[in-house]
Amino acid sequence: MNKSIRGRALTGTALALAVSTVLTACGGEDSSATGAESDGTASATPAVAVKDPLVATFDGGLYILDGESLKLARTIELPGFNRVNPAGDEDHVVVSTDSGFRVLDATGQAFTGIEYKGAKPGHVVRHAGKTVLFTDGTGEVNVFDPADLSTGKKPEGRTYTSAEPHHGVAIELADGELLSTLGTEEKRTGALVLGENGKEIARNENCPGVHGEAAAENEAVAVGCEDGILIYKDGEFTKIDAPDDYGRIGNQAGSDVSPVLLGDYKTDPEAELERPTRISLIDTEKKKLRLVDLGTSYSFRSLARGPHGEALVLGTDGAVHVIDPNTGKVEKKIPAVGQWQEPLDWQQARPTLFVRGHVAYVSEPGKKALHAIDVETGKKITSVTLPESTNELSGVVPGH
Repeated sequence: MNKSIRGRALTGTALALAVSTVLTACGGEDSSATGAESDGTASATPAVAVKDPLVATFDGGLYILDGESLKLARTIELPGFNRVNPAGDEDHVVVSTDSGFRVLDATGQAFTGIEYKGAKPGHVVRHAGKTVLFTDGTGEVNVFDPADLSTGKKPEGRTYTSAEPHHGVAIELADGELLSTLGTEEKRTGALVLGENGKEIARNENCPGVHGEAAAENEAVAVGCEDGILIYKDGEFTKIDAPDDYGRIGNQAGSDVSPVLLGDYKTDPEAELERPTRISLIDTEKKKLRLVDLGTSYSFRSLARGPHGEALVLGTDGAVHVIDPNTGKVEKKIPAVGQWQEPLDWQQARPTLFVRGHVAYVSEPGKKALHAIDVETGKKITSVTLPESTNELSGVVPGH
């Protein structure tokens, strides 16, 4: 490999701008460097140091991987279905487990002991220097500064509890306003905004099935609905209707350098699993929604943004589709993995896209593989094979 992934990934401010969560993992062949640790609680100095670590889940645990070489540094045994998200600093990753959110020191290759307990840990959101956790089973929202994780102690932060537990999401804006979804276990309806003092300042319940969030340039924040998308900006909510009676935008990806959000788009409320071929592009300034047919389906782990705001979609045709968010034009298709089909069970592994800076990491669980690709040149930087197929991938993403 004649090009450093670390050097590419940290170019300019790009690392802070690419938003996406994905699954993947990477290679390990030297067993002396990959000793399994039950629950990852050991405090010993890691045998193998990692740069810009990645963390991947597999059935039974976590892999900690070097972000430059993609080599497997440590295996942590952790039963259950676990999920991973960036914590928002250069060392930590948030792991969603059966008992709640746990903070993993990916650089130190061990759990920190910091935990936010609660049933059904859900969305993890990073924005404006704050990280926000939403626990579905309790409706509790926890906000903290990820820089405080370096102390090894649970950060002091803001806590809010929803009126009813539900599968929700929350995000704190730069001025301290907190946007959080509204709903119950049976029905989700919209979102509200609380001021820094906790007083409600805005509410909109015209967003059935609210799910997911993303932030665009100039801090336009959106949540998806079953009939379009709801945008909050400058103290006001605006609803952008879908062109179909049922037009669900449940997953979104935003960029700080683009006013346009990338979303999925589904139109069949009765489908056991809809495999859409169209994506949505939502202009938060013009308040307009554009649909683009890619000619291939994709999954909820297929959406990401490039370092310059490019819309990126990993298709079941095996390619990363690079889309100009302003025109909707597919500028290029980067071959990444073999053809695949989305499994019926959302917890089952499928190829997934995780972007950090100029590097797109794409997993290929059918081959137990992970690939690193330069987003701008379209060239593969390196590929590795793992001991087990992986199911989610994330990594440290500082500076957001």
